[in-house]
Amino acid sequence: MYDVACWTVAIIFASYLRYEVVSGMKIHSGDVFVGVAIGAVLQLLLGSTYIYRHRWRIGSFEEMVTVSGVILCVGLFLIVASTLFLRSGLSYGVVIGATLFALVLAAAGRASYRLATVTNGFRPKQASSNRAIVFGAGDAGVEIIEALATTSSPHFHPVALLDDNPAKRHLRIRNLSVVGNRGDIAKTAVRFRATILLITIAKLEAADIGQLAQLAEEANLEVRILPPLSEILARTVRLSDLRPLTIEDLLGRREVDTDVEAIRDLIRGRRILVTGAGGSIGSELCRQISKFLPASLIMLDRNETGLFETQLSIEGRALLDSKNLVLCDIRDTTALDQIFDDYRPQVVFHAAALKHLPQLEMWPSEALKTNVWGTANVLEAARKSNVQTFVNISTDKAANPISVLGYSKRIAERLTASYGRGNFISVRFGNVLGSQGSFLRAFREQIANGGPITVTDPEVARYFMTISEAVQLTLQAGALGRSREVLVLEMGEQIKIADVARRLAADSPSPIEIVYTGLRRGEKLREELFSDGEESGRTVHPLISSCYVPPILSEICWSLESGSSPESVKRALEKLALSDINAEHVEAHI
Repeated sequence: MYDVACWTVAIIFASYLRYEVVSGMKIHSGDVFVGVAIGAVLQLLLGSTYIYRHRWRIGSFEEMVTVSGVILCVGLFLIVASTLFLRSGLSYGVVIGATLFALVLAAAGRASYRLATVTNGFRPKQASSNRAIVFGAGDAGVEIIEALATTSSPHFHPVALLDDNPAKRHLRIRNLSVVGNRGDIAKTAVRFRATILLITIAKLEAADIGQLAQLAEEANLEVRILPPLSEILARTVRLSDLRPLTIEDLLGRREVDTDVEAIRDLIRGRRILVTGAGGSIGSELCRQISKFLPASLIMLDRNETGLFETQLSIEGRALLDSKNLVLCDIRDTTALDQIFDDYRPQVVFHAAALKHLPQLEMWPSEALKTNVWGTANVLEAARKSNVQTFVNISTDKAANPISVLGYSKRIAERLTASYGRGNFISVRFGNVLGSQGSFLRAFREQIANGGPITVTDPEVARYFMTISEAVQLTLQAGALGRSREVLVLEMGEQIKIADVARRLAADSPSPIEIVYTGLRRGEKLREELFSDGEESGRTVHPLISSCYVPPILSEICWSLESGSSPESVKRALEKLALSDINAEHVEAHI
């Protein structure tokens, strides 16, 4: 009705100017009335289709573009009407002037409404509202600011904007101005008496997050941050998305740009089997695979509790009554062969393994039984059932190994490389944040108990990935890898464990001591991605490189004795992991 009123006023005013003021003639009131009626009807008809049904935000850019288009169309129809039967009382000049007046009035009304809501938008409605600096003037930042402006009792009261993009300097959003970049956090906090920093960029590198957190800490600002883009994709950003900064944010938040079509081709409509489905990596594999609609997803593990948790996370229930939940130990050759015969998987992700380095140093024969013989069992069962794609989950400790874990996983890589038929590959990556047995869990438990935090060495550093990132790249590797390759995931820079411990201790409400215990047997100060002599091969993906390891036959691995002394088992694993003997024989066999 406001737009109809705009047309009414515009046509009458334009007619008055044209006839009464300029020409000294009287207005043809009948033609003017007909023109007003035509304009009103056309505005309502076109507006109901393009403006009022879609309910653009009043005064938004999108609404103004649409309103302008509708008003111009109405003006064209009025010109046609003027040509046909209103020429004497509604000239071309009147119609053109009325169209421009109507556009100005429509825009002015919407601008006034928006200005009025802005004026009321950032008056703190509670004395407890925190004065907040918003870092990030992009789309996510705008949505957060809009949400705060329209919330009846916001917890945050925005007072200033910061952005590193020089082109956004002095940009105003809802009466907030971009007053600087990250280097201005401290002085902006003082100038606006801010108590909190809202990081509203959903795609930000860990290094940038760490720097912003450090600057905020120096300025005595509390930090709230948006989750990674993958967690808020396909919906608008909400105030509830803002959460306290976590150590995971500081260690890694990279968004993985995957070839979704290639992954879909690998999984959709196929029978997929995941070993170790109850573990951290295996369960996340199952969750992500299920989204690509496989014909069936067989989840295999010897840990019934792990299978319970995996089913619950995927299906929202955990009755453990599905035939696709398979309770089996990969050490049991007979049971494993039967499962492969029954389910006939086409793609296998082998995530079952023993992974805790210090325990395997004490019990090396267990690493042999699971990581070596167990992998050989799964590989052989996959070969017999004509599996098309096999992805062995490995670790960066397999590069230049010095531990039982590293030796056993290196042998598993070589075993996988010895299967020339089909697409049999290994994927090598580093520590996974938040996984079962993660050092982060240990640190948090130690802090909860009052400390101290125990770190092996002040210089020890590791590669880190989020579980989601690792699994996305593993699926990508499975889709793009070639048989006998080891695909190495890009993990950024290594991070010192002591730095993580200091950050967690600083966030603790009570003082926490950090104690250094010394490197354990089999531990390195720094991990490596490639062994000596391994040349990085083709680039499979911007975050995935490839290399080759010498193959080895499973018959050689089965010749190892597990009942010998721990030291003799360690020496045998080391010799087999690092030796290139029999490589030519294996090549000929393949």
